[in-house]
Amino acid sequence: MLEIIEADLSKVDQQKEMLTLLNLYALDPMGGGEGLSNFARINLATALRKKKNAYVFLAYFNKKAVGLLICMEGFSTFACKPLMNIHDLVVAPQHRGQGISTLLLEASEKMAIKNGCCKLTLEVLEGNTSARAAYSRFGFKGFELDPKVGKALFLEKKL
Repeated sequence: MLEIIEADLSKVDQQKEMLTLLNLYALDPMGGGEGLSNFARINLATALRKKKNAYVFLAYFNKKAVGLLICMEGFSTFACKPLMNIHDLVVAPQHRGQGISTLLLEASEKMAIKNGCCKLTLEVLEGNTSARAAYSRFGFKGFELDPKVGKALFLEKKL
């Protein structure tokens, strides 16, 4: 049986499940290929609990955590409304291809609608073709204001 829940990060078991799945993602080449830092392992659950508009969803198959989605509310200045950014999405390798990512995306979309968000956003690596296909099936597309100037790029500056 498959079940999606909004995690309660005051519960130690759900903290551990979140960290286990997020570490699985971090170890994957699509997550950078390195496990979570000790700092992240120790502090992430507490930090997320302090964020008013952070949401964690867990997918369970036969009562075992097999999928995770973490999203955070942001703000669209052009729409003058909140938006929901999907920050992390992972499904355990042995459970991929079973629609679990779609169910997690649906849970985040329902939360976004409940919160009056104008859109869902996410970043995905260009070479992550399976994730890109799943996101496309769910209705995501590249962001562009005008095709003549191209799609938006995701940039970062580490601090």
